[in-house]
Parts: sequence; structure tokens; C-alpha cells
Amino acid sequence: MLHAGRDDVMEDLFVPGHNCWKIEQADRVAVIIDAAEYFRVVRDAMLRAREQIVIVGWDVDPRILLDPEEPAGDSPNCLAEFIPWLARERPGLKINLLIWNMGAFKMLLRGSAIWTLVRWRVARRIDIRFDSNHPIGATHHQKIVVIDDSIAFCGGIDMTSDRWDTPEHRDEDPRRIKPNGKPYAPWHDTIAAVEGPAAAALGELARERWHRATRRHLAAPTQHREIWLDRLIPLAEDRRIAISRTVPKTSGVREAREIEALYVDLIGRAKRFIYADNQYFASRRIAEALAERLGAADGPEIVIVNPFSADGWLQEKAMGSARAELMFALIEADTYDKFQIYTPVTRSGTAIYVHAKLMIVDDCALQIGSSNMNNRSMGLDSECDLALAGGDSEDPDPAIRNLRETLLAEHLGVARQTVTEAFDHTHSLIATVETLRGRGKTLVPFEPAPLDGTTLALGASELLDPESVDERFEPLSNRGLFRGFLRRSTRNLFERMRERRRRRRERNRGRWRKRLRHLLHRD
Repeated sequence: MLHAGRDDVMEDLFVPGHNCWKIEQADRVAVIIDAAEYFRVVRDAMLRAREQIVIVGWDVDPRILLDPEEPAGDSPNCLAEFIPWLARERPGLKINLLIWNMGAFKMLLRGSAIWTLVRWRVARRIDIRFDSNHPIGATHHQKIVVIDDSIAFCGGIDMTSDRWDTPEHRDEDPRRIKPNGKPYAPWHDTIAAVEGPAAAALGELARERWHRATRRHLAAPTQHREIWLDRLIPLAEDRRIAISRTVPKTSGVREAREIEALYVDLIGRAKRFIYADNQYFASRRIAEALAERLGAADGPEIVIVNPFSADGWLQEKAMGSARAELMFALIEADTYDKFQIYTPVTRSGTAIYVHAKLMIVDDCALQIGSSNMNNRSMGLDSECDLALAGGDSEDPDPAIRNLRETLLAEHLGVARQTVTEAFDHTHSLIATVETLRGRGKTLVPFEPAPLDGTTLALGASELLDPESVDERFEPLSNRGLFRGFLRRSTRNLFERMRERRRRRRERNRGRWRKRLRHLLHRD
């Protein structure tokens, strides 16, 4: 755990009005990995609410179980029953749910969920609204829960179906089923919890969003310190947290691209490595910032953990092809062999879907929230990220390092201490992964599938992933992934990727395998 006095680098890293909206104190901050633990924590936190709960999300599915491992308890387990039960049990409590307006159409396809919606709408002290106050083609993508302005959750996890999973990401886990009884694939995600003034600031942001969508004001509740749970182990205490937003330009609303600036600034500050778990890799500005660092002899290593493919055919056509194009361009820029994208798989080799939105730089800075590494999250969709920083490249933040090692251990199927010892031996993020990955639950180097010219052109055009509201209406000749620092590759990069992977495995595994054999626990 990290205590006060470690955030001395905060003053010049986070700048309100540039790469963040506000900087606020957090009495405690934690990072929750995967939705199994988050759903339990958020349920128990809501049980301690007194006046106000505000849920702001891309989607909410009332049919989900908050804890499939505990079907019976003092409170209902199904969200559909839990929300009205909680409102009845706490006479002074008001529950407000704001969901992207496409959620209304999803409800129509969810059978009994539409009747749950009706019951919620007529229940006392429950107000559910669908947010349509965004530009055409944009989405309301923030995932925020604020309880009494005392504790707040912000990250990548919506309270919806197909999200629940444990860090083990087991094959054929019988608990990992949709409300209709059908199984779904393993799912990796992250979300942050903050307590104190930082939580109140997120409450202000959520109520501001509520007002913009409904034209109604929500009063701020009285704060108290009786919500944080013993099971929620703090990553740090008494820390300053930067809150960054993407706010698309609409009538009467000023555009904010703080998250984009935060990504670029953090990438520019990196000295040793950049580690990211993210659903997509399709942002031109982020790729340009990475390419610039890859061209420097003293630049950082870059490891990105992505899903094997996007969640949906159209998303894969747009985001998958853009990822392939950007990956090819970055390999061209990667003079010093410091860039790699990996995908996680289960013991049987099943792809684990990565939905997290998290980046760690040098074990000194952490960014976590709702933003994807795609163009939409930089300027078209509404987003909210949190960031904290501490230490420096010579004296990194032990709490942030612990988090990075925990995430890598989960992906690689090894103990966290194994990751610690491997990194201490290799002093290299890529060498650590290459040394520890193997059969079973592990990380696999990503290699794009062959794509036809039309599909690649779709991704490169940014047609389905515009960078701003205005760009939607610009001619294709004025937009695209390759109009700036990056250039489209003309070399046979599939062969180059294979050769680079062969050399890297020989160098890293041959150099460190004997020394680390006792760590691997593999044949």
C-alpha cells in the first residue's frame, strides 16, 4: 500500500484544462480486477448507502446475478429485484440510473427485462433515464457508480450481462452464463474505486451528466465514511487523483479531449516501459505518440494486451483492420525491437476477451477508466478516466508495480512473485513475458489474420471510428490513420513479425530460461 507523500510528480504531470478536468484527494483508492469481485463489492457498497446512488453506464441488464456464487442471502441477488428492494429498505435513499439511449432498444430484446424496466420506472425513489444527449453516431460510454458522494467506481465494467468472470478465466465455467442460460467466453476487465473528495467530484460529474440528459438537477448528498469495505484492499491512501474526460462537442457543450492529452503526455514521459490492457488499439494519435518513442534508442518498451478480435463482426471490420494497419506501421517504426501486442488465452487455448481500459507507465503512473485506445474515445464518445502518479523511474511506485505484476500474473497463469522475480532478472517487460509464457493459460503474440484490401481500407479511413464530431462530415481524403506522423507500410510485415518473434524467443528464453526454471512450473 502506498501512503501520502509519494505523489510529488503530480504537480507537473496533470494539468487541469489540458489533460484532466480536476485533481482531487482520494482518502483511499483501489483497483478491482474482473467483474466477479466488482459486482460483489458494488452490491455491498450500495447496501451502505443513505441518500443517493447514481449509476451512469453504457448499458445495464437487470437480469444479471450480482454474485452467482451466493444465490441466497439477506438481500436479492438478481439486480432486477435488488434495486427496488434496496429502495424499499432505505426510505431516505434515491436511486438514479442513466443509461445510453440504445439501452432502451436492448431492453426490448431481453424478454422479461422490459417488465423490470416498467417496475423500476413506477417504483418510488427510483429514477431510470435513457441518455440521448450526444451527437449522432456517438455513444454515452462512461461507467460510473457514485454512492453518497463518499465512494465512487469508475472504469470499464458495466452492470450488464456477459461481464461476470473471475481472474482464473476458467474454461467452461458453469457460473459464466447469460441470463438466457447460454454460456459466454471468458472476460477480463478492470475498474477503480475512490473514497473522499475524488468520489464527490465523480458525483458532481455524474449529476452534471444527469442534468444534461434530463434537464433536472440532483442535489448533492451528505458525505460520510461508512461505505468503504474491509474486503476492498486499498492500492494507495491519501493520494491526489486526476479526473479526465472526453466530452464531444454538441450544442451548448464545449468539447473536452483531456483523455487524449493524458495518453499522449504519459506516453511522452515513459522512460522504461508502457504496459496497457485495452479493448482496442485503433487510435491514430496514440499510435503516433508510440511511434515517436519507438524511433528513439532510449525509448520505452511497449506491451499492449488486446483481445484476439473485437466483440462483433462490424467492430472487428473497423477496429480489427485499423489495429492491423497501425501494428504494421509501428513495427516499421520499431527500430530497436521494443513493441509487442499480446492476447490472453485460457488453459485450453480459448481467447479471453479483454475489455479493460488501463495503462501503466514505468510503474510510476496509472490511467484507468472507460476510454478505449480508439479514435471515438478521444473525441466522439463520452468517457471518464482516473489517473494517479508517484515516484520516478529510479524509485517507482511499489503499489503500481504490484498492480502491473498482478495483471501480468493473471494473464500468464503464474504467481505474482514469479513475475516479480522474472522482471528483476530481465529488467525487461517483453523479456519477462517471453520467458514466462508457455502452454496453458498464457499470453500469445498477436498476429493479424490476412485482411483484404477493402477491409484494410475501411480501418485506415476511420469511417466507423471518427476522431471527433466534425470529422464525421469531412471527405475521406482529409482523414484517416496515415495523414500524420505514421505512414502506411509497404513491406512484407507478416514475415518480419515471424522472424522477429523467432529471434526474440531465442534471445530471451535462451538467456533466462535456465536461471528462471524454478519459477516456471512448466515442463
